[in-house]
Amino acid sequence: MGVSRGRQWNEGTRILSDQNRSDDQHAHAGADPFSELLAGETLNSDGTPTSRRARRRAESDAKPRRRRGPIIAIVVVLALLVAGGGIGWVAFGDRIQSVLGLDAGDFEGAGNGTEVLFTVVDGDTGTQIGERLTEEGVVKSVKAFVSAVTGRAEEPVFQPGTFKLQAEMSADSALDALLDPANLAHSTVLVREGETQADAFSVIESSLGIPATELEALAADPQSFGLPAEATSLEGFLFPATYDFEDGVDARTVLQTMVDRAMQSLDEHGVAPESRWDVVRLASLIQKEAGLREDYYKVSRVFLNRLAIDMPLQSDATVAYGTGNTHRVETTDAERADASNPFNTYVHTGMVAGPISNPGDLAIDAAVNPADGQWLYFVTWNLETGETIFSNTYEEHLAAVAKWQQWMAEHPEYG
Repeated sequence: MGVSRGRQWNEGTRILSDQNRSDDQHAHAGADPFSELLAGETLNSDGTPTSRRARRRAESDAKPRRRRGPIIAIVVVLALLVAGGGIGWVAFGDRIQSVLGLDAGDFEGAGNGTEVLFTVVDGDTGTQIGERLTEEGVVKSVKAFVSAVTGRAEEPVFQPGTFKLQAEMSADSALDALLDPANLAHSTVLVREGETQADAFSVIESSLGIPATELEALAADPQSFGLPAEATSLEGFLFPATYDFEDGVDARTVLQTMVDRAMQSLDEHGVAPESRWDVVRLASLIQKEAGLREDYYKVSRVFLNRLAIDMPLQSDATVAYGTGNTHRVETTDAERADASNPFNTYVHTGMVAGPISNPGDLAIDAAVNPADGQWLYFVTWNLETGETIFSNTYEEHLAAVAKWQQWMAEHPEYG
């Protein structure tokens, strides 16, 4: 995008040239027709008025008069410009502004320190940008900005977005700022692996200023974001990553960006649309239960082995999620016995009712590509290193639990 330097400027030049040729035929050499018109009467070389009517008036009226010629001439010029449209202004606009003292000029420097957020809309021309910059006090005049644009060796290309500018910038400095991506106004949102929808909404609210209530209202219609029919929220589909959003971004755009990134990961792992719900549920469980990277694939296999024999998953992370205590894994005997909790995988067999966290690439990969093994149990016995013991039988598992209990006794700070 830029300001055209084509036809309208060429026509203006042609009009001035035609006017000058006409004046050369009727006025003395070197005369400026525009200046003569604004100046009122013109004189012959001997000092006498050029027109017969003017000479009669000069001879018959010796009393001093106020000269109304310039005022009348200005009115006439403005009328002609209105009749002639934009071409007339191109031809005479600079001179009119100069004579009337309306030349807006330009600011100096890179601004006065007052930040102005300025948005470039897709399709904006340089003139349109200049008009808004002038209205918002960034540049002093449209003319100065347009001149800066047309003065560049290469036509500037304006990228849509919101930019951080300053008030009272020179046209050149404002143009430089708009062409520098570093001036795009943006905020960073970090969603971590294993965080829940509520966690993500809290981060979005603190980072972007979008109320969590607004996000929750949108998430109540997950199908509008392209989620499977079984989903009742965006849980599991707010992909953990670091996002850069322009200031002023709307809530739906933020959520859709995160959902689209989750769908991208699922597609990259070869997950068919009809399998997304099952894969995300399993991946969200792996994300919360696994510790070390290499254990993700073993944890995946444990849960799949249990599902294959209709054995309860018995995940404390699912029980905790159902109680609303999403930041802990430990649960009480009463909580594990509560059948009213649909996420209680001690009581309810089969896959967990829904995602319990937002899984990342590793957990999704583990859900799709589990390790080979017959394990049915696992316990992380060393909470400092994350070391985990995987067992095939319940007896082996009890021995692993005893090892964990001994470690806990030796490290009461983890109790």
